[in-house]
Amino acid sequence: MRSVIVNDPTRRRFLRGMPAAAAAGLTLCDALAFSASANSQNAAAPEAPAFQLFTAQQISADIKALQESPGNNNLVQGKNFTVVLTTEVGKSAKEFEWHEGRDHIFQILEGSTVYELGGEPQGGRNIRIGEWLAPASEGATTVTLHRGDMLVIPRGTPHRRSTTGSVTFTLISPQSGQ
Repeated sequence: MRSVIVNDPTRRRFLRGMPAAAAAGLTLCDALAFSASANSQNAAAPEAPAFQLFTAQQISADIKALQESPGNNNLVQGKNFTVVLTTEVGKSAKEFEWHEGRDHIFQILEGSTVYELGGEPQGGRNIRIGEWLAPASEGATTVTLHRGDMLVIPRGTPHRRSTTGSVTFTLISPQSGQ
């Protein structure tokens, strides 16, 4: 029996669960049976990929395609975050936006853009759960972002972007439940 447990790849999971099993009053036999049952159920479920790799060559090709036809390329649409590659030409937001359940991290790859950030939203309205728009934000700060710059916008911060020329950026947006 010892050699089976030593060679069992789920041994660590079993050992981590032992204190909880002991606290629940399970005997060693009960804990082993429960562990074997849980492992057989988990064996049938497919494992999610542990990571995604985007090579510099892939990203360069995506940037070139977006510069030829501006828009978005959703690289990752996960449960807890999204990653979007975007190219804009001569585009300006009419209103400030802010989000209750997600942050924004922008990295400028090419070109430049102007952000208005913060302040006190004026005339704000809820457009869907956790998402807001306002035509103005009194006291907002203006920053110009250029190639290589990174901007972190915490959830709840009003912001809007204006691009007179062209900009290509990556947006990483961690999100949580509402």
